Amino acid sequence: MSLCKKYLNIGLQLTTATLTAALVGCSLNPVSNSDEPQVSVPSASTTQSQGNTASTSSMPARYEPVVERINEPVPLAEGHPNEYVVQVGDTLWDISATFLKDPWYWPEIWYVNPDIENPHLIYPGDVLGLVYINGQARITNVRASAYRMSPQARVSPLSEAAKSIRFEDVSAFLSSGVVLEKNQADALPYLLDTRGDHLMASAGNEIYVRGITNDMPSARYNLVHIGDALVDPDDNRLIGYHGIMIGEGSLRRTGDPATVALTSTTQEAIVGDRLLPAAVDVPLNFFPRSPNTTIDGRIISVVGGVSLIGQYQVVVMNRGSANGLSVGDVLTVFQAGGVVNDRIGGGNVKLPDEEAGTVMVFKTYDRISYGLVMEATQAIHIHDSIRNPT
Repeated sequence: MSLCKKYLNIGLQLTTATLTAALVGCSLNPVSNSDEPQVSVPSASTTQSQGNTASTSSMPARYEPVVERINEPVPLAEGHPNEYVVQVGDTLWDISATFLKDPWYWPEIWYVNPDIENPHLIYPGDVLGLVYINGQARITNVRASAYRMSPQARVSPLSEAAKSIRFEDVSAFLSSGVVLEKNQADALPYLLDTRGDHLMASAGNEIYVRGITNDMPSARYNLVHIGDALVDPDDNRLIGYHGIMIGEGSLRRTGDPATVALTSTTQEAIVGDRLLPAAVDVPLNFFPRSPNTTIDGRIISVVGGVSLIGQYQVVVMNRGSANGLSVGDVLTVFQAGGVVNDRIGGGNVKLPDEEAGTVMVFKTYDRISYGLVMEATQAIHIHDSIRNPT
């Protein structure tokens, strides 16, 4: 039985613990001593050709990410370290990119101690090491492995576990214009009427709302005006609407209709405006990985309304859970190749699509998903293609 204090974890759950103790030198071995894998530390002369076909099959099923195992070595990043000390503010994407050329292969190479209850959280101060187990490259938490054999107690306060992406990188998704899926918009509570002799409502007014159920008084809402229709460029179907945040309110009285007091507004609220819960559920702890299904879609909108899309901007895609997309899936953006006239051979020639960046999905609905641009090698535009990483 491992004596490691159960405090390691990489990206699936947050911990409420503030103090932990660990005995360094616990074995990586998930089986008996007679089957213990041979662990070696790569020297400075170790080449990247010592890649990986490792899987995460030894980790407990309830924590195991869904990955499609590859048959080729996972390419390591140029100049990768053999050890890395996790810093405050690091994200799982940053850490993955430190070791790997393609960060979405992290689930293929991460090696955990199955005797630890939550083996996937990584905390500032943890030491991650690149080791070779049975000839295959693995990344593991050095403090929980046979790599450091000197048993000693280590007691330290635990900071918040490293998230996959930073909260501030998706703050625009939470505070500015949003995209509402059609089914989502149709099901939201809506402004029925304004209390008093007002055709429109603003901060300080009360409004009557239908569709609010099971909320306690003082629950907070964002008021959203339904804007332009959002049409899927692939089949011309209506899939949603641009939403315009126009204010905030607090539930004063439950019922049908309920009463909501507007606390702040940027423009007048009118009949038909929708209400969204002020707290938006955005998971920030997940594994970056390649999708398990073939994805071929488009970017259809960008949060913030800009025309050129760069790193750390939030985009909306016309593929969702119905297409097999999940939180954590990584997609490559392809800039559409133009059409040029062949002045020598004659006719028009379509130029090839070119890779323009990488997007990681952090919120999915049935037919649309939100993604964060992790890398942008050139300007990304609305209607650029998104596909499985190559």
